[in-house]
Amino acid sequence: MARLDASDLAQRLGRQAEAVCRHYLDAGRRQGNYWQVGDIRNTPGRSMFVRLKDSPKGRAGKFTDAATGEHGDLLDVIRESLGLVDFADVAEEARRFLSLPHPEPEPPPRMHARAPAQTGSSEAARRLFAMSQPISGTIAETYLRKRGITALHGTGNLRFHPRCYYRPDDDSPTETWPALIAAVTDLSVQITGAHRTWLVPDGSDKAPIDTPRKAMGDLLGHAVRFGIPGDVMAAGEGIESVLSVREIVPGMAAAAALSAAHLAAILFPDTLRRLYIVRDDDPAGDGAMVTLIERANAAGIEAITLSPTCQDFNEDIRQLGIDTLRANVRVQLAPQDVARFLSAAA
Repeated sequence: MARLDASDLAQRLGRQAEAVCRHYLDAGRRQGNYWQVGDIRNTPGRSMFVRLKDSPKGRAGKFTDAATGEHGDLLDVIRESLGLVDFADVAEEARRFLSLPHPEPEPPPRMHARAPAQTGSSEAARRLFAMSQPISGTIAETYLRKRGITALHGTGNLRFHPRCYYRPDDDSPTETWPALIAAVTDLSVQITGAHRTWLVPDGSDKAPIDTPRKAMGDLLGHAVRFGIPGDVMAAGEGIESVLSVREIVPGMAAAAALSAAHLAAILFPDTLRRLYIVRDDDPAGDGAMVTLIERANAAGIEAITLSPTCQDFNEDIRQLGIDTLRANVRVQLAPQDVARFLSAAA
């Protein structure tokens, strides 16, 4: 994401005003087109109002505290709710928040229940993600750590659902299993789909079912994204393979397209100048790599392939260890990216 000034950041936060309030002012609640809370420091109460939509009275994200007369925007909310002092820290937190996927705001409550979302639709994906919880301390985190994945910064698009529905086919009964839920997002970080990895109850492995991984929603061109995209990023097929590479280059943004076909069609951020293709060592992975290199070069983007020693990078980290994986990735990076991205342990 390009660096933004205060006005740009405030406007972008305003477009996700309800999500900002739910995150930083969670002691409050929605009342019509406003978020109502005690004060800017997230005290329970009803004195402060944050406008959630643009109106003739003002822009979304503007707030007024009726008790004190204090007013401002969502950058002020982030500063005060977290106790930050320097604007650089406020801006960095705002950019971090904007890089996370956020479900579309809920409409104001109605007297009747919402209609069920169509099975497999983008709306169903958004509802599933909204019903899930952060992975910290859950068996989803246990599962990832057992797969050698410990660098979980910037993974707000991964969540956990304790009883996620699974149905093998139309004629089979519905089961429930714990699941790692991943949000699939477009370039504006809006959720278009979701990916489910069903797990055994202790998080030690995937669930013993025929298809333990399934995606839903609008996937073409989109991906499960980690970190804020800039001029360099990595893209691959599987979530675990991409996160394994991110263990070695923790500061590099990355995206998991979920399949070879979708990797070949992934959309590029406007800021991108160099793309690392995290390939799987199989015919489908080779085909995706060739297509993606052609598309990247046509867009003026340098494409560099990262190849695993085993079939994929998660197998590398589990079978060969992180030191061998680091050495393998290091020699494949552009020289200028070794110092910029390679983890300090290298």
